[in-house]
Amino acid sequence: MSYQFYNLTPDKVIDAVEKSGFSITGHYMVLNSYENRVYDLKLEDDSHIIVKFYRPHRWTLEQIREEHEFLFDLERDEITVCTPLIFSDGESVHCHDGIYFTVWQRTGGRIPEELSDYDMINIGRLIARIHNNGAAKEFKYRLRLSGESYGIKSLQFLLENNFLPIHCINRYSNAVNEIVKIYDSLIKNVPFHRIHGDCHLGNLLKRENTFFFLDFDDSLIGPAVQDIWMLTSSRTGDISRELNLFLEGYREFRHFDNSWLKLIEPLRGLRYINYAAWIARRWDDPAFPEIFPHFGTEEYWENETSDLEDQLEIINLDITEGKIIDTEKKSKSKEKELTNKDFFWDME
Repeated sequence: MSYQFYNLTPDKVIDAVEKSGFSITGHYMVLNSYENRVYDLKLEDDSHIIVKFYRPHRWTLEQIREEHEFLFDLERDEITVCTPLIFSDGESVHCHDGIYFTVWQRTGGRIPEELSDYDMINIGRLIARIHNNGAAKEFKYRLRLSGESYGIKSLQFLLENNFLPIHCINRYSNAVNEIVKIYDSLIKNVPFHRIHGDCHLGNLLKRENTFFFLDFDDSLIGPAVQDIWMLTSSRTGDISRELNLFLEGYREFRHFDNSWLKLIEPLRGLRYINYAAWIARRWDDPAFPEIFPHFGTEEYWENETSDLEDQLEIINLDITEGKIIDTEKKSKSKEKELTNKDFFWDME
C-alpha cells in the first residue's frame, strides 16, 4: 500500500473519485500536506472538491470514521467545521488500491496573520464549545494522549530502528523517560475527552467574521490544555497575556482549572519526542528526506537531545518553584514567538 500511496498519479486519483460518483473535468491541483495526499479537483458543475488520501497504516478505518463522527457532532451543534461529503452508499470513507480517501467541499478562508484581543477571546469560546461537544461522547478507537503513546512508543521506534547515534541514546532516553514519568504523574485527576489535538494557527481559518479549525486528523482523547497551549507564544513560567484572553473566552462556556496549566511544558516535551518519531516513521517516503535533509544527522540528534534536556529542566523548574500562569492577571508584555517546530505537525 505504501508504494501505491507514494505513486499516486492524477489518473489514479481521478479514477478513484469518479468511481465514487463524481464527474471530474480534469482540473487537478496538488495541495500542501506532508502527512496525507490532498488534491483540489474541479467538477463539471464548476464547483471544487478536496480529496484526501490517508497515509496507509497511520489510522484504521474505525479511527477515520470516529474523526468524521466528531466533525458531524460538531456540525450538529452548530459549530463551524469542515465535514466530509457522504458518498451515495452512506459512507464518508472509501478505499482505492488499499488507500482510504475522503472527499470534502472546498472551504474558503484565510489563516489569520495576527490575532486581536477580541479574536483570542472568541477562539477561546470556540475551543470551549468544541470541548463541550467532545466531552459528550467518547472515542473508542482513537489514541489517548498518554506518556506511553507519545513518549515511550516514539522512543522505542527510534531505538529499534537505529535512528539515534550511540552517544545520544542514554541521554535522550533518560530525558524521554523522565518527561513521561512527570507527565503521567500530573494527569492524575485531570479530565480527558475528545479534543482537536493539533490546535496551532496553521489549522485556524477565518471566513468573514467566523473562526474555525481545520484538520481533525490528530483528534484524540486528551486534556483540554492541549488545544490551548499551541496557540500561545509564552511559556508557563511567565504570566501569559494571550493565555489569559483565551481562557477568558473559554470560561464563558466551560470550566478550566488553573492547575491543568502545569501540563503545558510536559506536553511540549512530548510533542518534541513524538515529532522526531513522526519523521522517522515516514523516512521511507521519498518526499521526507527532501523535506527534512538535516534529519538523522549527528548534529540533528545532538541538538534534539540538548533541546529535550533543556525542556526537562524547564519542567523541573516549574514543579520545584510551583510556577503556573496566573490567568487572573493581565500582562502587556509578549515574548518572542516560538518556532514552527514547537507548533506545526504536518503543515496541512
